Amino acid sequence: MNILICDDETLARSRLQRLIEKSELGTVMAHAEHGAMALELAEKLSPDVILMDIQMPVMDGIEAARHLASWETPPAVIFCTAYDEYAISAFDVCAAGYLLKPVRVEDLKAALGKLQKINKVQALTLNKEQARSHISVKNHNGVELVPIENISLFRADHKYVSVFHKHGELLIDDSLKELEDEFSNKFVRVHRNALVNTKSITGLEKDDDGSYVLRLTNLNENVPVSRRHVAAVRKLLKAL
Repeated sequence: MNILICDDETLARSRLQRLIEKSELGTVMAHAEHGAMALELAEKLSPDVILMDIQMPVMDGIEAARHLASWETPPAVIFCTAYDEYAISAFDVCAAGYLLKPVRVEDLKAALGKLQKINKVQALTLNKEQARSHISVKNHNGVELVPIENISLFRADHKYVSVFHKHGELLIDDSLKELEDEFSNKFVRVHRNALVNTKSITGLEKDDDGSYVLRLTNLNENVPVSRRHVAAVRKLLKAL
């Protein structure tokens, strides 16, 4: 069994590796210091399982697991953490296991013995509790992570959604409704096919035909505002 260890504490990573090697539970392929690094290494190395801490800088373990859930063949995830309060959320994302630190070898053996891979339905149950800090997309270069604050616009296009961000554009398969529910505190619906980052809005203009459009930072084109959303957008702009 190929294993990736993800924890922001060096001693915790080393201890897990010693347990695995001493008990011959598998092969440790690599260590990651946070969730974003775990995604990158998982894409390169294709581990069978990730032993994942939950509370970490850059990207925590819950968010990393949710990104993994969107992959076609994600690794299994076993959470290893010192925080009891995360237990329910951890099992919502992955039924494979939740281990309390310091991890005991008998508990680790049991968790590895009943692995289940995470799936998107399980992971999305966390949307109501914790929004992602990044959008992730797998491409020919590996895993591309885009911080939410760098995104100006989500625009629906048939079965995909285009993400317009500070450094370009990419496609994801999340629905616009899922994104609206998850990021309702940062993005506002301005059209049936568009969500905009409220912090990216620089102005509301009226075209010659009487329709309204928004100007956004980091975007060369204006975004149409449907008639039903004009009043809400005006109210929002007054509050900003």
